[in-house]
Amino acid sequence: MRLIRRRTKLALFLALLSGIAVADTSPRLITEKDLLAFKWIADPQISPDGASVAYVLVTVNEKEDRYETSLWVVPATGASEPRRLTTGPRDAAPRWSPDGRTIAFSRGADEKARPQIYLLSMSGGEPRRLTDLPRGAGVPAWSPDGARIAFGSGTTDKELEEQRASKGGARETPKKSDVRVVTRAVYRSNGQGWLDPSHHDHVWVVAVPAGDAAPEPKRLTSGRYDETEIAWSRDGSRIFFISDRVDEPYYEPPDSNLYSIPADGGTMDTVIDIAGPVRGAVRSPDSASWAFVGSLNPPQVQSHTRSDIYVFRDGRARALTPAKDFEIGSSVGGDQHAPRGTSPGRLLWTPDGRGLLTAVTEHGRSNLVRVDVATGRVDPLTSGDHDVMAWMSTADGSRVAFTMSDDTHVGELYALDTASKKVRRLTKVNEALFASLTLPEPEEIWYPSFDGTKINAWILKPPGFDATRKYPMIVEIHGGPHSAYGRTFTHEFQWMAAKGYVVFYTNPRGSTTYGQDFANVIQYRYPGDDFKDIMAGVDLVLAKGYVDPKKVGVTGGSGGGLLTNWAVTQTDRFAAAVSQRSVGDWASFWYTADFSLFTPSWFKGNPMQDGEEFWKRSPVRYADKIVTPMLFVEGDDDLRTPPAQGGEAMFRALKAQKKTAVMVRFPGETHELSRSGKPSHRVERLQHIVNWFEKYLKGEKIDTYDLQ
Repeated sequence: MRLIRRRTKLALFLALLSGIAVADTSPRLITEKDLLAFKWIADPQISPDGASVAYVLVTVNEKEDRYETSLWVVPATGASEPRRLTTGPRDAAPRWSPDGRTIAFSRGADEKARPQIYLLSMSGGEPRRLTDLPRGAGVPAWSPDGARIAFGSGTTDKELEEQRASKGGARETPKKSDVRVVTRAVYRSNGQGWLDPSHHDHVWVVAVPAGDAAPEPKRLTSGRYDETEIAWSRDGSRIFFISDRVDEPYYEPPDSNLYSIPADGGTMDTVIDIAGPVRGAVRSPDSASWAFVGSLNPPQVQSHTRSDIYVFRDGRARALTPAKDFEIGSSVGGDQHAPRGTSPGRLLWTPDGRGLLTAVTEHGRSNLVRVDVATGRVDPLTSGDHDVMAWMSTADGSRVAFTMSDDTHVGELYALDTASKKVRRLTKVNEALFASLTLPEPEEIWYPSFDGTKINAWILKPPGFDATRKYPMIVEIHGGPHSAYGRTFTHEFQWMAAKGYVVFYTNPRGSTTYGQDFANVIQYRYPGDDFKDIMAGVDLVLAKGYVDPKKVGVTGGSGGGLLTNWAVTQTDRFAAAVSQRSVGDWASFWYTADFSLFTPSWFKGNPMQDGEEFWKRSPVRYADKIVTPMLFVEGDDDLRTPPAQGGEAMFRALKAQKKTAVMVRFPGETHELSRSGKPSHRVERLQHIVNWFEKYLKGEKIDTYDLQ
């Protein structure tokens, strides 16, 4: 090692003497614009023989200010580098044929075009388009014999007729009215905009051609309900799907069932019908049982009902791990899950039918596990402080491909041998960038809250931290409220630390991954004791002596925005606050959000019945108590927490009192601004948040927010 260092120093010295330019390889601090260089891996799909893994690579096209997706493949042994399969820029959802010779995938001609299914031979050549439907085609599902592909599409018979007429040279159809007649209480959806009740996703099947012929797809289902999670039976005779066949489901507790239909069309049968939602159903090797992720609706509606793995046999559903604290799947919140593509995570039976493979999230970290079907015993397949975000295995369960992130790394692709539990890293798409960065590890803590309840939290300190100094601190509050921070990469936190802030983030009561009771305890009391949990943590960090108590700020988005609004009405201890896509007026939120609160999950009644309770828990009611300078960050197209009832209401209430308040609006952005908004907008959002704290916690001269 010493010899290598001496040779390196000598080479550097000689290069300097000869005038050769030498790149600076010393680590640097992360910046907000590094996001533009991040790469994300989505939708890992392992080949039937377990030899290769196909995946979606998501990158930023900075010039076009958009994300681009292409398909890649890598040996599951990691023996060679990944190989690019498609050029993109909008390719996704790779699915291997049963013989492993072909990949079906989804491709969009441009950003506005609906994606169609294409076929790519692994022996070479250009992709061939398989479908051409007016409403596009969803994720492909191969039949066991590889002769057909099932998928979802909202295309109607009328649209097919119009398409044929257009191709035949017939006159264009008359212009349709753009006036909407709304009859349902849920009529818009964040990220989708206006919903169209005349179109529903149905099950379609198309033959896989031997040559260049374009077969005609066939629709197998119809009607006024959507069908999702399409899968084939093992013998290829039937197709299974999930559906909630209720006209107005917002009046009832959540419910969805598993159905099947003959692969050639025919009468639909109900396979699993329980009093609750069914997701990700998979049949056991002996076909006698089903496993699925779901929950049974409790006698009284809860604000959060923990999901579990259920085994369905002889008409009865049995929960495997009802007493566990974990959540099924990956549920760690962060801002660096893939902004495009999907993150599959299905249950898988072991070949002997005695176990199930999946991932679980507990105390802010997620890992792959094997669950014993008879006893519910959980055996870890991976362990550690990280977030397993997506996974897929071979049919025999011998090898799993998965993506994984941790506190200092954006997700990469890995392979697991389930027998030896050996893990191999398959990609290094962010290695060059991250090798150049100085990224601190967070300190994990548990602390008692005001009533003795133990709270899990993390302290991220600036690079080069000096305990004898006094630092400003930013308190981060997660949304949901039923979600959790944890061991995953969050760019926002790392950049704040790089700018010299201690970052404190916590999972107060109401957070998931700590058990059913801990998550649901805030029902009818939100916000409230969760705020006290956060402040108990603030006091603990201040007691350590390295944070200036006069330079503490607070921020959060969605439910975290609500708690940010609430916090500054309850205390004057924060010197600055940034509230993002928040709730300010509960009654207005009840009337305008894209989803309904018709069932009593957060309130016992509705604003007409219980108006005082809605008003009592609305931060805007107490705006006269706010002395903290506030910045409100809003997406113009946010339908989940509409700006008018949140940031706009709070902003106007503060301006009426001539208090310090500024609002930043992002055109075209939805509730997903921080996670999948336009790359430039995500960068600018980070700049505004930190600049506000620079101005009010550090006293920096920033004119952007002065009266214009």
